[in-house]
Amino acid sequence: ADTVYFQNKILPLLISSCAKSNCHDASTQQDGVQLTSYQTIMNTVDVVPGNPGASELWEVINNTDPQEVMPPPPSDPLTTSEKDLIYRWILQGARNNACNDCDTTRFTYTGAVVPVINTYCKGCHNPSFISGGLDLTDYINVRGIALNGQLSGTINHSPGYQPMPRGGAKLSDCRITQIRKWIDAGSQNN
Repeated sequence: ADTVYFQNKILPLLISSCAKSNCHDASTQQDGVQLTSYQTIMNTVDVVPGNPGASELWEVINNTDPQEVMPPPPSDPLTTSEKDLIYRWILQGARNNACNDCDTTRFTYTGAVVPVINTYCKGCHNPSFISGGLDLTDYINVRGIALNGQLSGTINHSPGYQPMPRGGAKLSDCRITQIRKWIDAGSQNN
């Protein structure tokens, strides 16, 4: 329970917060850093497994110099709990690990949809950084894109829709099923 899983927590956090267009995505690679996969992270930013204090990633996300703070404004800074996750992941050996923690019988807004939004979407779709004109931090906005088909189209990587999460791997079949079931049940605020 106290293990930090790279594929479940760290990679989605870095993609959503740092691997944005004009930052550390595959095409921009600002300062030679690409934060889109385990391999690119380990190859382009200094992460010393077991030693957060010697890791450039840890140092950069804790920089307080307004000219060098990461992620830079207008993006929201990482929260203390998000930084703690990265710290613990590095301390635990910076492994490329994963855990199947998905349950398709749980498909409520608060139990399934909000955790997916918070993990995979909020870094690009929040009041400070409204990518694509979408703020996904409130139920009304999420319900709107659920009802018009955009949410389903983007997470399923359907033709005619921008695949999301942008720059990251497609959500797991289980996560997609949870969201589909929530939409099919009326996209309730439950």
